[in-house]
Amino acid sequence: MTESNQETFAFTADFSRRAEAAFTAGQVSSDGGALLLRETDGKIGLLIRLAGCFMDGRDAERIEHTVEQMLSQRIYGLALGYEDLNDHEQLRSDPLLGLLSGRRELDAPLAGKSTLNRLELCCRSLRYHKIGYSAEAIDRLLADLYIESHAAPPTEIVLDLDATDIPLYGHQPERFFHGYYDSHCYLPLYIFAGDQLLCARLRAAHQDAAAGAVEEVSRIVAQLREHWPEVKIVLRADSGFCREELMAWCESNHVDYVFGLARNRRLGKIIGPQMQQARVLHQSSGKAARVFAEFDYRTRKSCSCARRVVAKAEYLDKGENPRFVVTSLTPDKWAAGDLYEKFYCARGEMENRIKEQMCLFADRLSIDEMRGNQLRLYFSALAYTLVEALRRLALKATAWAQAQVDTIRLKRLKIGAIVRISVRRVRLQLSSAYPWKDIYAAAFHALRC
Repeated sequence: MTESNQETFAFTADFSRRAEAAFTAGQVSSDGGALLLRETDGKIGLLIRLAGCFMDGRDAERIEHTVEQMLSQRIYGLALGYEDLNDHEQLRSDPLLGLLSGRRELDAPLAGKSTLNRLELCCRSLRYHKIGYSAEAIDRLLADLYIESHAAPPTEIVLDLDATDIPLYGHQPERFFHGYYDSHCYLPLYIFAGDQLLCARLRAAHQDAAAGAVEEVSRIVAQLREHWPEVKIVLRADSGFCREELMAWCESNHVDYVFGLARNRRLGKIIGPQMQQARVLHQSSGKAARVFAEFDYRTRKSCSCARRVVAKAEYLDKGENPRFVVTSLTPDKWAAGDLYEKFYCARGEMENRIKEQMCLFADRLSIDEMRGNQLRLYFSALAYTLVEALRRLALKATAWAQAQVDTIRLKRLKIGAIVRISVRRVRLQLSSAYPWKDIYAAAFHALRC
């Protein structure tokens, strides 16, 4: 394409006024709100500790870009909406990203796409084996950040488990077809405590949804109880995690659980009277009718003991809609209706948290090495952790306290700004037309408190 040297662009006139544009504003950024992320990182100490999870075997005298700078560049880039390494060919000259990444000389370029690519391919072969990372250390960091977010020990922690699909379009390792999702995909396991992410484990899709859940849960529970020995922990998940191995582990380690239970004919027969009652209620009112029941239940082969099952016998316009959960929680603490409607159904909020991972590009797993793809999944998880901390610490008293990360990015971080750099100061002249100045100010003061 022919490069244009035109300096002024004359557009269609607006009534009697001429409309012109020119690239003469100097250093201008669309990420003027990004310094709020930097302040947030200063509160939780994420990036400096993340750098401690990496091993740098490069010659110290020849290092131009430190591991911490490259990690900061990558995490901030994802949080700000720059998902591809190619984006960093232009971003490497952005003084604002240089400020975020801890670059002392802001006129010196940041790492380019090739350097960042070598970071992500650190375990691919001996050629790239100068930098490595410890998955165990990153896993521990995620749980540590959750623990440190509490000023006092919580009385109860609910851990939500779920699996999701990340479609694959190339020839990545461990690539398998999953019948439920009708695609070739990965099947990562996520564990949340409220909005906070404790685990993002990449897995192949040719296995059960609960594969590896016992190992991940046991690791997290042990770490939580190191700090809070008396805390009550409850696991919550859909029927994909209703497995004898996980329930038996919970019972042996004093961890409660509420799992969905897949329907079958035997369960349907047990709640036959309640379903008939719901049908009568629906016919008389014309509205959806629910009747709850509970009973002890044990499968003939897979269960080691009888367990409490809560059933929802529901009748809709389209017909019967029964649902079941199995739990270790006793009726004196949770009655059947409340257990299902107020406790179990609340796990649906976790699905919104998983969607937020995709807003931070957790599905960009195109490396032909599983460990490299796990690192990319970590990067997205850590970018989420940073934005979630901004939401929790800076926006909790504002109208944006429940905003999702893509909304926060668009309306809190994407602020037009002119960047002025002098010997002693970096000054951002934010857009005077920005409509949420009061919320920006509130977020700033909350972080500086």
